[in-house]
Amino acid sequence: MKNKKVSEWSKLDNAAKIFPANSKKSDTKVFRFACELFDTVDRQVLQQALNITLEAFPLYKSIIKSGLFWYYFEKSRFDAIATEENLPPCSTLYDKNNKTLLFRVMYYKKRISFEVYHALADGAGALQFFKTLIFHYITIKYKYALRDKSPVLDIEASKTQKMDDSFQKYYTDAKVFNKKKNIKAFKIRGMKIPEYRISVIEGIIPADKMLSKVKEYKSSLTIFLAAVLMCSINEEIPLRLKKKPVVLSIPVNLRNYYYSQTARNFFGVMNVDYNFSKGSGELTEVIEALKQKFKENLTPERMEKRINKFASLEHNFILRIIPLAIKDIILKIANSIVDRSYTSTLSNVGVINMPADIKPFIYSFDIFVSTNKLQVCVCSFENQLRISFTSAFISTEIQRRFFRTLTDIGIPVIIESNIVDEEQEAM
Repeated sequence: MKNKKVSEWSKLDNAAKIFPANSKKSDTKVFRFACELFDTVDRQVLQQALNITLEAFPLYKSIIKSGLFWYYFEKSRFDAIATEENLPPCSTLYDKNNKTLLFRVMYYKKRISFEVYHALADGAGALQFFKTLIFHYITIKYKYALRDKSPVLDIEASKTQKMDDSFQKYYTDAKVFNKKKNIKAFKIRGMKIPEYRISVIEGIIPADKMLSKVKEYKSSLTIFLAAVLMCSINEEIPLRLKKKPVVLSIPVNLRNYYYSQTARNFFGVMNVDYNFSKGSGELTEVIEALKQKFKENLTPERMEKRINKFASLEHNFILRIIPLAIKDIILKIANSIVDRSYTSTLSNVGVINMPADIKPFIYSFDIFVSTNKLQVCVCSFENQLRISFTSAFISTEIQRRFFRTLTDIGIPVIIESNIVDEEQEAM
């Protein structure tokens, strides 16, 4: 009798479980990192770098399959091929009827792009993969220029550590009580871009000038940008809807609070709000209000609650025995309730560091995400800060107000976009 081959599989982490049920053409749950180099990308070298990188990140060879009770990752035999870019940003990666890898690597002229499905990783986890890919690409292509140097990437996690489900590691069975009633946030409305496409508008800013201005306001960068975004949204709120607060969803990298080197999801989300009908709406006042909101949310107790909230999906006995088809319905309803509780999202990935010997070959990094709303992502490399807006809406008024606020207070901004029309040129 032949031995039956056993498939290699693993569970989705607790944050990932909600994504397969709620992925759709209007919100693919895909995000993109991009790296622009000083030289044109060599496809063969990029493929070599991708093959080496995949050996260190075995989960990336997986596809998602559905079981009786949960989705799960299964190792596949699909080859990951670096291709020339030919798709709209953040196009679908997960399709339950068409099994594929959950990431793609593309190139265009001097740019390397890496798109990943959110069930596979969060921003911090995916950045480990992308930095490794860029590192290997540069060390292979420029091996002669680097022959007298020994660049080392600052990612020392083992394969096991990268595969770690940190939600399970730090889960406690403490009860999660949601005493705070969900706020019904102001919702941005308007005509949407056809064919579920998104617009991408990026502001490129000298990081030192931005941080100097942030210091003047006695703020952190995230709080400062959140306040500017809230004020920009407020300018577009009709008078009859002013009583509804502007609520921003802010992802929190839990690796900053718990020891973890996982390349999977390990994040929480906090909502911060400001009601412009009850305050002056001045930027300084919004900043002060957000300082207090951040202080209240970024406590050890709140961090523990965020972990337990995600992990409770798996540890709830009743939910565990419900068939997947019914779970999908429950998760869709839960997602629609959450969707009403915030206006927009601001995600600050932070500083992207690379080895000193590698930096001279890199011009910039950036990140943006799919959305059916409006979302902002922030990252910096060297002295270049990039603020990326993705939006499902045709109107770019909020983006325009945001960047004009920055220029009005003396921060220089260069605008790049994937759309060209009269409205964009006016920015």
